[in-house]
Amino acid sequence: MIQKTLKAKNWLATSLVLFGSTIALGCSNSVVNKNLDRVDPETSEVQLLSSTTEPSQQTLDSRTSFLLASNLINQQQGQQALQELENLENQYPILASYVLLKQGQAYQLAGNNNEAETSWQQVVNNYPDSAAAAEALYLLGKSNPAYWQQAIKRFPAHPRTHQIVRQLLEQNPNQLRLMALLAKYTPDDEEVGKMRDRLMNEYASQLTPQDWQAIADGYWLKWDYGKAGRAYAKSSLTPGNLYRAARGHHLGNDIATAKKLYLQLIEQFPNAEDTGLGLRRLATIVDKQQAIIYLDRAIAKFPQEAPEALMEKADLLDTLNSSISATQARKLVLTQYTNSEAAAEYRWEIANIQAKAGNLTAAWHWAQQIAVNNPESPLAPKATFWIGKWAQKLGKISEATTAFKAVLANFPRSYYAWRAAVALNWDVGDFTTVRQKLPEVVKQSDRAPLPAGSEIVRELDRLGLKSEALAQFQIETAYKKELTIAEEFTSGLLKLDQGKNLRGINQIWFLKDRNKPSEKQQWQALRQTAQYWQGLYPFPFEKSILNWSQSRQLNPLLVTALIRQESRFEPKIRSWAGATGLMQVMPATGEHVASSIGLSDYSLTNPEDNINIGTYYLDFTHQKYQNNSMLAVASYNAGPNAVAQWVSRYGLKDADEFVEQIPYSETKGYVESVFENYWNYLLIYNPEVEKLFQQLS
Repeated sequence: MIQKTLKAKNWLATSLVLFGSTIALGCSNSVVNKNLDRVDPETSEVQLLSSTTEPSQQTLDSRTSFLLASNLINQQQGQQALQELENLENQYPILASYVLLKQGQAYQLAGNNNEAETSWQQVVNNYPDSAAAAEALYLLGKSNPAYWQQAIKRFPAHPRTHQIVRQLLEQNPNQLRLMALLAKYTPDDEEVGKMRDRLMNEYASQLTPQDWQAIADGYWLKWDYGKAGRAYAKSSLTPGNLYRAARGHHLGNDIATAKKLYLQLIEQFPNAEDTGLGLRRLATIVDKQQAIIYLDRAIAKFPQEAPEALMEKADLLDTLNSSISATQARKLVLTQYTNSEAAAEYRWEIANIQAKAGNLTAAWHWAQQIAVNNPESPLAPKATFWIGKWAQKLGKISEATTAFKAVLANFPRSYYAWRAAVALNWDVGDFTTVRQKLPEVVKQSDRAPLPAGSEIVRELDRLGLKSEALAQFQIETAYKKELTIAEEFTSGLLKLDQGKNLRGINQIWFLKDRNKPSEKQQWQALRQTAQYWQGLYPFPFEKSILNWSQSRQLNPLLVTALIRQESRFEPKIRSWAGATGLMQVMPATGEHVASSIGLSDYSLTNPEDNINIGTYYLDFTHQKYQNNSMLAVASYNAGPNAVAQWVSRYGLKDADEFVEQIPYSETKGYVESVFENYWNYLLIYNPEVEKLFQQLS
């Protein structure tokens, strides 16, 4: 046993040396080979951590002993674990609280319950702010329930506290405070949805404004806008809450209440930013003359809403037969708000009209204005790509090439960057060849250090103790009203480590919506790192995806791209229609496919079964359309019959024009999103495409 332990320790020490070196140097397999360690919350500067220096031998030895002890505890070998942990809290001060926690667990395994409780008491008393104290309180509470009440009071955000609360609710489900705690701290939990309903229906008179806020935020998070509106109406009176109360009722089709709340917002908070948007929303549910009055107020008082309000006013004026006034309103958008999204949308509308009329030079002119005046618009990559397409049709090959290269240079992560790469004859697969391609997939096993969090969080993360790192980080940020860009990104990464892929990806994605100039600069700096893109496009369930893709002769990165779009890699997620799991398989489809392939015992919430069935169906849609992946993907979303009708109606002479003509906006967006995902997975995980891109840069 001693010889085996020494061998294990030597191997572990070697691994930690290599691991520490990887952390210090950073890992990158993306287009931009930079490493972000920390973003200063006051500036956009990227700061390197002191942890980029090599760890000392004592630190490496301490890490080795800690991990080996953890492994021995998992193997129920308490006495051996105690040998590794002896005096380690003094040698490894950064994780002293966790060492004592492990000591208690080892003592318990060795049958020494008194020493176990003493160790846990030390954690609670000496390290009151450590997440390890919550774990210790949980363990102490198994024999003395008073400790559980301490955990609830001191660590309401800790996952172990949530476990305690659930156990207490199982004993007595009628505990308002405990349900309210889960509603606040675990809003996306499936069972918590039922608790929110109970709180609203059975305990409304006992809820505080803070309770209502948490309930409302939870409903809003789950897109249950009608209930969210009712809850926001009872939460603290702020412009944001009042706007969401009105908007929630609006989206829930309670128009009378929505109108009343919009008017209350305008009266009580006439200068608040949310009021400008409230005026625009109110204009959609009143008569046309009133609507113009509200839109004029938005135009006059809220510059950020003025461009959209002018366009909405122009549409109303058209319906009132005031075409001259409507034209003037639209001209104001182009002249006074030339850089606005409303101006970009109007320019693209005119460009489309000109293109359909065969006036490609005019269409080119209007699209060019988007590229010049609206480079930050979501329409900019599309407009630049179509400049290239129209140039091709006009025989201007040099100009077309310039436009396609501009898409790749300026909008490298977009769907249209992939279309531009195809137009430039890059070997990245077109709609008709993507299926057959089998790109090399190189996935980094380690990622760069976390950009935020205490040194304790970082150390736990270095050791691969992801659950502990997330719990510690949640404790440190629980009472912050708003996280910094770096903190939000760190939270997203830690959620991805936990397999909470939907929440992790979304947290990273919505960083783009932060409004403060300093935050936008920090986000732009973050986008220059490989870590950011690997977080946005993670690759969980890699083995299953690669295996079933190979079995079905499907491009594995196309399968991964489709899974990301369908479910964000969530095995148990369900749509309103009942579609289940990673590839969102309908139960009837799953039953039919399982019968066809002889899969008698299966579960759609089992990733292996779900990917098996989902790739079978994706193979089927490819076969139906002669391996045209665009039609196969569209069919996966809209069904084979609808796609067949579109092919009959529009033809397939130009695939890009076909995508633009897809009449279902959801399916059109779905096709573009899946192939944008595919392109990004190529950029991140395929060295050949990365090299092509670097050569272009």
